[in-house]
Amino acid sequence: MEPLATPESQLLEQARAYDAQALAEIYDRYAGTIYRYLYRYVGDAAQAEDLTSEVFLRLLQVLNTRRAPREHLQRWLYRVAHNLAMDHFRERSKGASLALDETLAARDDLPATLVQKHQDREQLRGAIRQLSPDQQQVIILRFGEGLKIREVGQILGKSEGAVKVLQHRAVKRLRKLLASEDK
Repeated sequence: MEPLATPESQLLEQARAYDAQALAEIYDRYAGTIYRYLYRYVGDAAQAEDLTSEVFLRLLQVLNTRRAPREHLQRWLYRVAHNLAMDHFRERSKGASLALDETLAARDDLPATLVQKHQDREQLRGAIRQLSPDQQQVIILRFGEGLKIREVGQILGKSEGAVKVLQHRAVKRLRKLLASEDK
């Protein structure tokens, strides 16, 4: 039988004292989900890894400041991840370089199919970027991460009803955006 996970509030208290075990538990508990969340935003494994590292570096930098999370650590981490992803897109739009998807070279599919899949993913990412920040987060957490509405609400600090409304509006807007791009 596995021991129960340390409650978030206790982990944060121990982390503020720079307890190595607490910091490691925070990283182990959240790094995978933060990485997947960022990967769905940026579409590049190396960039998602860099941004994930930056999220946890920011946590270390603010632990003993007023900006440190006192509760809702997971929510704080997702907010920092989202802000870093948005900063990444602002920087990227200045340089406007096209990165190749790492999976293109590693797959045995026909090149035309791979290119189409890559274009479809980029089209979807572009459409998601046109949503409001809250809608972007709901779409990525619900459909990318597979979280339940209740879990998304906890992360975003919103009611289940608000998450449902955001999801409905986001899906409706995505349909419009993707339909207009197909024309």
